[in-house]
Amino acid sequence: MQDDGSASGSTESTDVWDDGLIARRVTESAAPEHVPAAETRVPGPLPVPPLAYDGPLRSRLDALRELVGLSRTRLDSRTLAEAGRVLDEAAARRRLSGQHTVVAIAGATGSGKSQLFNALAGVAISETGVRRPTTAAPIVCSWSDGAATLVDRLGIPGRLRRRPVQSPDADPQLRGLVLVDLPDHDSAAVQHREHVDRILGLVDAVIWVVDPEKYADAVLHERYLRPMAGHAEIMFVVLNQIDRLPGEAADQVLDDLRRLLDEDGIALGEYGEPGATVLALSALTGDGVGELREAIGQFVAERGAAARRISADVDAAAERLRPVYAARRRAGLSEEAREEFAARLADAVGATAAGDAAERAWLRNANRACGTPWLRLWRWCHALRGAATGRHAVRTQPDEEATARQRVEQAVRTVADQAATGLPAPWAQAVREAAVRGAQGLPEALDELATRAGLPPGRPPRPGWWPAAVLGQAAMTLLQILGGLWLVGQIAGVMAPNLGVPVLLMLAGIAGGPLVEWSCRMAARGPARRYGQEAERRLREAAAGCGRARVLDPVAAELLRYREVREQYVRVLGSGAG
Repeated sequence: MQDDGSASGSTESTDVWDDGLIARRVTESAAPEHVPAAETRVPGPLPVPPLAYDGPLRSRLDALRELVGLSRTRLDSRTLAEAGRVLDEAAARRRLSGQHTVVAIAGATGSGKSQLFNALAGVAISETGVRRPTTAAPIVCSWSDGAATLVDRLGIPGRLRRRPVQSPDADPQLRGLVLVDLPDHDSAAVQHREHVDRILGLVDAVIWVVDPEKYADAVLHERYLRPMAGHAEIMFVVLNQIDRLPGEAADQVLDDLRRLLDEDGIALGEYGEPGATVLALSALTGDGVGELREAIGQFVAERGAAARRISADVDAAAERLRPVYAARRRAGLSEEAREEFAARLADAVGATAAGDAAERAWLRNANRACGTPWLRLWRWCHALRGAATGRHAVRTQPDEEATARQRVEQAVRTVADQAATGLPAPWAQAVREAAVRGAQGLPEALDELATRAGLPPGRPPRPGWWPAAVLGQAAMTLLQILGGLWLVGQIAGVMAPNLGVPVLLMLAGIAGGPLVEWSCRMAARGPARRYGQEAERRLREAAAGCGRARVLDPVAAELLRYREVREQYVRVLGSGAG
């Protein structure tokens, strides 16, 4: 017998199957002396069409590939590992034969799976016996040519590849079947369990063989059946050794097995519904084996197991990714949240105070232009006295800056929390990080905005009535001066005595000046208020624009990215998207 490397290489090049020593022991006694026990048939190279996925499955795979690509910078590699494996396996399986169906026979120690393997093959290929575990390495049996690449993918060497009968046409019912006998999944040898786990992830379907004693084994249900509940359509669950059960005990055990499978979440293919096929048989006596053979033949003839396996793998990967893509609410920032953020920034930059300051500046300018000269002189002297004594308002600019910075930081945290609420943890974290990055330098930018967009340079604009008010105030001042000079002239004897007229002139000027000033102040309130409101609006818009560019736009970009991956995730879910 050749070693592993030569046998494998021979299989890859010519698709030759080596029946090995085990099959020779069984067939040599019955075969004629001139005919070898395991006749090697070397067919010519036949083209094997690759597997073709239907449109919905291709769309789901494309969406999963896009989903993984969009998520690599937001999710860790462990989270995406299963989805990446599914994509790799789907691509690898698609390149291989679409005319073959790879079915694994799995079971626990003593379940009789090797016995069932031999019964289906019609010849003793897999060794059976009382020694446990009996099957130390996976053995494969193919019912037709062209499956070498599929078996190569399973990593089974050429010395463990078999053929069931001399002629491939002797059992047309199973043509296209590639049957793999796995080691015991509960074997004490770690290497055996590794073989089982690896090959179960690569085959198109699996036949679980259970016996009346260990059909409820926790290891089987918790480690294999329950996690593979979504693969029910490509599963056969066979209760073997029913010849050991008396009377109606087989039906009772079978019913209990169905109950356990239902608790595992495995849909049962009864009454024409898609799901797992559950059968009872005896590989030793052959009772029920024909029914299983017929079910497998129909299953293989449909040529859809590989695509259903990949579709179930996509379902499982999507379910694992649900926590990182399924939001508890619609993602996005409401208009109310945006307005609240802009209002907080406006408060931090002092937009209201800037508007009040602009209004006061307009009123001061009006008072300076329309006030009486004597009042303006008094205010000027008062200002000089205050400057001489050093009585100025205590500046608290550092404290104000610290308060403004805290307000900005609080506004950013609030809007980030509002945007991240309900999102899966990785995307919520990405939204918060985007907000924090945008907030860097935001207080300084707002301070610069307050300087540029606060009070406009120069004096406030003057309304049309302003010159007339100035002339009226000047006229009142002239009346006071004229009346005073007239009285002085009378006292000096230069002018004829007449107190009435100069006194009236002085009184008119003295009363008219404040009256003109009060009228101007009343008339100036409206323009001053509008001027202050315009300054406040301009600063609010500037602060909102700065906050939008630095914080809201990056946050919106993260939310848009999440919505994109969410759409791809819904496509991955396919018909099950809810």
